[in-house]
Amino acid sequence: MIEFPQYGIYPRWPEDGQGWIHPDDIAIVSKLLPGERVVRRESFDGTYYHCRYGKWTFRLRPALWLQIKAEDLDVGDEVETVGLGMERDLFVGEVIGMYYVRRKGRIAYRLRRADQNLPRLFLREHLRLLSDKQRVRQGEIEHPTPKWNGSGERIGFSD
Repeated sequence: MIEFPQYGIYPRWPEDGQGWIHPDDIAIVSKLLPGERVVRRESFDGTYYHCRYGKWTFRLRPALWLQIKAEDLDVGDEVETVGLGMERDLFVGEVIGMYYVRRKGRIAYRLRRADQNLPRLFLREHLRLLSDKQRVRQGEIEHPTPKWNGSGERIGFSD
């Protein structure tokens, strides 16, 4: 049984042309692939893998791809950078790209800070997913909820 999601890259275009791409998705796929972009396979319907890269979804027939060990970040996630002494600014950004760096065997992430795409790539250990923030645990003491029955006095002001 195949477990999803799977992450990987399509480093080369198959030599048999565009037959491996769903006809409705050729325009999207020809802009994204081949290359080092890390694609997320979400399901398989028997003919096509249903894939996602950020906001783009597309369907591909089985083809040669390099599967990559998943990290817990995806395109579109909000992250904060983790500082390294006084060397790096801390900021909150959005993951706008995932690229596989073969010589490191790792995924590198491109971020957008406000409306600016950053030229530098970040590794996973330099980023913290915002949903991983510390949370206040549920209280252990039962506090009574005040109840109001509608009665009371009105404060009158004299002119």
